[in-house]
Amino acid sequence: MTTTLNRVERACADLHRDGQQVTFTAVAARTGLGRTTLYRNPALRSMIEEHRHRAATGGTLTSLTDEIATLRTALDALATRVRRHEEKLRKLQPPKG
Repeated sequence: MTTTLNRVERACADLHRDGQQVTFTAVAARTGLGRTTLYRNPALRSMIEEHRHRAATGGTLTSLTDEIATLRTALDALATRVRRHEEKLRKLQPPKG
């Protein structure tokens, strides 16, 4: 999956660099993946949508503020998941002693 993520990331970056729109169709053509695969895989879809958003906002201060807020929200959600997993692991481990 990491290789696929890298291919999609590279395709998005290349499209942006070449002044072309980042679309699911364009990314599919560059990577050889099907559009359905790009839409159905949450990680790939998120990556493409993020590149589309960046291209549309052009790196303005407002867009950077929005991006920071989005990243904070994602980080909070991830931290919550990590805490939950740590709790589960503690319950699975036998007491020391």
